[in-house]
Amino acid sequence: HFDWRLAPYDLLSSKAHARVLHRAGLLDSDELERMLGALDGLRDSVHSGEFRPTMEDEDVHGALERGLIERLGHLGGKLRAGRSRNDQVATDLRLYLRDHGREVVRQLAGLEEALLGQAEQHLDTPAPGMTHLQHAQPVLFAHQLLAHVQAFARDVHRMRDWDLRASVSPLGSGALAGSSLPVDPISAAEELGFGSAAPNSMDAVSDRDFVAEFLFVAALIGVHLSRYGEEVCLWNTTEFGWVTLDDAYSTGSSIMPQKKNPDIAELARGKAGRLIGHVTGVLAMLKGLPLTYDRDMQEAQEPSFDAVDTLLVVLPALAGMTQTMTIHADVLEASAPKGFALATDVAEKLVLNGVAFRDAHEAVGQLVLWCTANGKELHQASDTELAEISPFLTPDVRTVLDVRGALASRRSHGGTAPDRVLEQLQVLQVEVQSHRDWADANVE
Repeated sequence: HFDWRLAPYDLLSSKAHARVLHRAGLLDSDELERMLGALDGLRDSVHSGEFRPTMEDEDVHGALERGLIERLGHLGGKLRAGRSRNDQVATDLRLYLRDHGREVVRQLAGLEEALLGQAEQHLDTPAPGMTHLQHAQPVLFAHQLLAHVQAFARDVHRMRDWDLRASVSPLGSGALAGSSLPVDPISAAEELGFGSAAPNSMDAVSDRDFVAEFLFVAALIGVHLSRYGEEVCLWNTTEFGWVTLDDAYSTGSSIMPQKKNPDIAELARGKAGRLIGHVTGVLAMLKGLPLTYDRDMQEAQEPSFDAVDTLLVVLPALAGMTQTMTIHADVLEASAPKGFALATDVAEKLVLNGVAFRDAHEAVGQLVLWCTANGKELHQASDTELAEISPFLTPDVRTVLDVRGALASRRSHGGTAPDRVLEQLQVLQVEVQSHRDWADANVE
């Protein structure tokens, strides 16, 4: 039942094959016209639900052949010449995944745009940058949001790169050995938007690398969605208090009236495991198969469909959650310097003053110990106290004991200085538009 969603793609490849048979002299012009008309009518009946598979149909291919014969009689049976269900299903699945790969990228672009929109509003908002979930160094909150966009941009690159490798048509390979009929797989490939026809008929019908690779890309998207979802779950806690989620993207508790749970973000985390499982399942299925087609390969279809369905649910949900969440800039800014987060900036300032980093690191470590013992933050030490702690701690270190001063100093390529983050934002805005443009283009 599950492969019925391949029906539109099977009908598409059937029209291309009908034209191949006509060019080979196996259908005359009248037969071709009748065949194409019947296939269009069958497509409309499938779309409306008027034509459905029955218990007697072995698969989507048999069901559609039955529908064609019901409309054309003997002529409908001619379409089987020069092809097999082996090359049909390989072609249909490639068409399906290439088509839906672009829809995944379209939804990824929507999430990227939501993150870019929030980043643009918070180009001046300091935040605590963390390692090991501990305060490390101040960053701009926009910089952190754009870090997620960078990961999603790599996912789009992977999907586009995958599409190039998947752009090979198996149609015309037959069961495994090609055909003795004068069919032309290259012209069928061109009509279906493939870049080429498969050069080896045995490989064409046994190859499911394109499925495994698609599922890997989907799983990595899921991992990145999970990572972002985990951050939102943390940001939304009372302990962090960085964001408030819109009611439309939260749920309450059945027993605790004060609760506002980040269910969308949590489900994004949970779905990653499902996507990872699909990759391992398909790889395990493929690992011991002899050439060429084996029925085991039918197990590649359900994970493919589920991966697509999962991403097309999670991506727009996270985009909506991101667009509507309220970011508390005052909380972020107040938290940015906590945990002696400016210590590294002080050490690097000493290096600029000519101090060896080893000595600078030790001097700032002594400052942190002094502040801990005296219940003070770094900037609260007086000039006299700084000098007593270390002769290297001269008054000019105060230029980086201010969060905004520290941020402005991090102007290296890829750094969190405001001008660098603005540059990154502008580059990503152009790139994300290219993602949407690719998704909206025809498969070719």
